Amino acid sequence: MFTLEGKTALITGGTQGLGLEFARALGNAGAQVVVTSRDLGKAEQAAAQLSEETGRRAAGLALDVLDYTQIERAALEVIEKFGRIDILINNAGVNVRKPILDYDEASWDLVQATNLKAPFLCAKAVVPHMIKQKFGRIINIASMLGTVGLAERSAYCSSKGGLIQLTKVMALEWAEHNITANAVCPGPFATELNQVVMNNPEANQFFMNHLAIKRWGKPDELASLLVYLASDVSSFMTGSSIVIDGGWTAE
Repeated sequence: MFTLEGKTALITGGTQGLGLEFARALGNAGAQVVVTSRDLGKAEQAAAQLSEETGRRAAGLALDVLDYTQIERAALEVIEKFGRIDILINNAGVNVRKPILDYDEASWDLVQATNLKAPFLCAKAVVPHMIKQKFGRIINIASMLGTVGLAERSAYCSSKGGLIQLTKVMALEWAEHNITANAVCPGPFATELNQVVMNNPEANQFFMNHLAIKRWGKPDELASLLVYLASDVSSFMTGSSIVIDGGWTAE
């Protein structure tokens, strides 16, 4: 039921952390995967690793997700190599932690552009191909912090909240083309992005105090959800936001 045989997935920021775990899960389910990074060497290295682990074709592309010309070129390259793009996972993201009064404009713009503008640009470049093939799955990686606030995360919280709303509009506009759009909202997962918090005893304890399940999430605990959202089984699900956060937002 959950096979992705014959499908091709494009995953931004898919060379490490959750992105790499998503790519591995989709490859193990039968998909061909393309991962991107600003660093071509990292992208190609991750693709080689994925191909070896999953036995599926994989490719790595250099891509700045803030450059629409590069995104269009990357989409065409994937179509040329693999024939189609069935699944777009907007995973690339960044977080800058500062109190609002200390937040500089450049940091604010970087977070908003990477977390919110880039998924808009990537979908804009990829969806016309999905419309032609009458099939598509868009999975935007938002955050539980798109639904609740946290001090010193003003840009991150607002960008992820915006991404949840953008996902709803995508779902409404493209449903008639058999394209679904859903957002995944992870809580605290043990990734490179969160190492600075995990390594700070006081900050880490703050997180533990808010988690009903008293630990950080493991990246592979999101894998089956991504496969479900990418597969035909989820064809009646669109515009949704799924929170996986160890119980943080249950309070």
